[in-house]
Amino acid sequence: MKSPGFPIFLLLVCPWLAAGIEPEPTQPMLAHVRRIYIEPLGGGETSGQMRDMIIAALQNSKLFTITDNSDRADAILRGSSDDKIFTDEHSTSDSIGFHATSGSGSSANSTYGTGYSSRKNAGAGITDSESSHINERRHEASASIRLIDANGDVIWSTTQESAGGKFRGAMADVADKIARQLVDDTRKARVAAK
Repeated sequence: MKSPGFPIFLLLVCPWLAAGIEPEPTQPMLAHVRRIYIEPLGGGETSGQMRDMIIAALQNSKLFTITDNSDRADAILRGSSDDKIFTDEHSTSDSIGFHATSGSGSSANSTYGTGYSSRKNAGAGITDSESSHINERRHEASASIRLIDANGDVIWSTTQESAGGKFRGAMADVADKIARQLVDDTRKARVAAK
């Protein structure tokens, strides 16, 4: 005959034993990502162009293999982007004015032919007016990107924006920022994994 206390003892002890054992992570962490599939980005009309620029920037890093087959990828890059071109208008108007006048007069005549006359006058005036109207063409781009593993877990994400660079467009600037951030974070993760 079995003792009824033994199964109760196992139920009480097993949760503590199981709590001390941590499962091995099954998803590839950032350090293990070698092959990336980049999904079409959501957003405006230019999101396809942003995707192409991100692919080119990551390909140039030589740290990842970019694949068009999502089944072969270690991780999937997805997100959205926006690209706006607009005119920013600034109007200013400044005006300064000052004006002052003064006058005086006097006149006297006598019957003996003598006369006296005096006049004084003064005047001043300052006026300055300045106005400007500036139309500035602006180009701004932004993207929010995340790297998803095979289980659907987010293992990396970033949001980048740009108002355009001196020598490149806003979209190219954002794509390079995304690639640089992913490359830097992946290199750090690989060093930490060693």
